[in-house]
Amino acid sequence: MPAHQDSAEVPAAETPAAKASTARTSAAKASSGTRTSAAKAPDASRRSERSRRAIFDAALALVSETGYAKTTVEGIAARAGVGKQTIYRWWPSKAAVLLDAFLDLAARAAEEAGAAEGQTELPDTGDLAADLRLVLRATVDELANPRYDAPTRALAAEGSTDPELGARFTESLLEPQLNVFARRIEAAQAAGQADPGVDPRLATELLVGPLHHRWLHRTGPLTHAYADALVDLALRGLTPRA
Repeated sequence: MPAHQDSAEVPAAETPAAKASTARTSAAKASSGTRTSAAKAPDASRRSERSRRAIFDAALALVSETGYAKTTVEGIAARAGVGKQTIYRWWPSKAAVLLDAFLDLAARAAEEAGAAEGQTELPDTGDLAADLRLVLRATVDELANPRYDAPTRALAAEGSTDPELGARFTESLLEPQLNVFARRIEAAQAAGQADPGVDPRLATELLVGPLHHRWLHRTGPLTHAYADALVDLALRGLTPRA
């Protein structure tokens, strides 16, 4: 989150209600043909939102193009068309900018994919193996996507040396993802499809841990076949005991 927000340039809230309100207001103005008076003061929140979006886009683009080490706050500001002090009013470092930009990217990707607001569960078709393969294959595709690869690597590396950033990265991104896996395994346990004595969190880490290890350290190809093999191996430990 921003370390400090100037009262005149606080980013607009991004709640569904705020978005819907803005859309309704814009549509009403367009349909009525009303025009903003020249004497009316500029909408600071809209200006701030445009700047925030430009900063996020610039940060993600620069990290992908030049790498995290060569990305600077000055470079982000120049690319976004804002002053660097605007960035420092909202974020304490380039790492903080990148984290918020990545979280925003993930939210937009979910919206583009048609995910409902608040939808944070894995599919439950009644077939645990099929559901886990589907999600791990999608994870492989995401990690291989340049849109996500560079910023994720940068945040993982920076988070290992910056405890505060690492805690935010874990809390905001990793923990929610791990929890949805654990809840799916708990559902399978309740349905008699998985051993009730298995720790769902440990089972989750057995699934996603090797995947991220191979991606982060490039110890081997990251493929759908590898994801399927992880699921098959993990399910041996999850199979209910007779």
